[in-house]
Amino acid sequence: MSVDVAWAVEWVRRSAQTIAEHREELIELDRLIGDGDHGENLDRGFRAVVAKLDALDEPPAQIGDVLKLVATTLMSTVGGAAGPLYGTAYLRAAKATATDELDSAGVVALVEAALDGIVARGKATTGEKTMVDAWSPAAEAAVHAADAGGSPADVLAAAAQAAAEGAQATIPLAATKGRASYLGERSMGHLDPGARSTELLLAEAAAAAA
Repeated sequence: MSVDVAWAVEWVRRSAQTIAEHREELIELDRLIGDGDHGENLDRGFRAVVAKLDALDEPPAQIGDVLKLVATTLMSTVGGAAGPLYGTAYLRAAKATATDELDSAGVVALVEAALDGIVARGKATTGEKTMVDAWSPAAEAAVHAADAGGSPADVLAAAAQAAAEGAQATIPLAATKGRASYLGERSMGHLDPGARSTELLLAEAAAAAA
């Protein structure tokens, strides 16, 4: 079994839809501990991605082509921290997926590359109340699912579930990275918006595969 270019396109379209649906939630989460623009910025970015997808003369040949389109569009249209972080994540993922289909190991490579991009760009690690707290357990879960013989859909489902749990685990944390770190202990008790958007995006990756 594998996931292909059609899956990648479906993931992007689903991502745009879920970000639009959760725009106000993400804005509110970010208003509590950040700049308040996370939902608005991501929504604008993914709308632009879909517009570019729709305008293509030919369908993308490789999964990496789809993810590179996401990366370059987010980097050019999304302000704040989300643009560079997600842009780098999708760009690294694109380099790891220069093929027309992915097996389970390929899905692991995608998730791990995205995490590596975020860590490299944001200089963050787990426990600092950032999107890394969702991406890191997602990558670990993806590895375990693949090692256990899971299909690409199984691997994505495991990653999405771990991202959801990781996002919830940011609530009691005190932020030590990014804008939220200015609040110190006052950031405790709030869900990190980047971890929440990570949860949403990976859930759509799994849904597109299922």
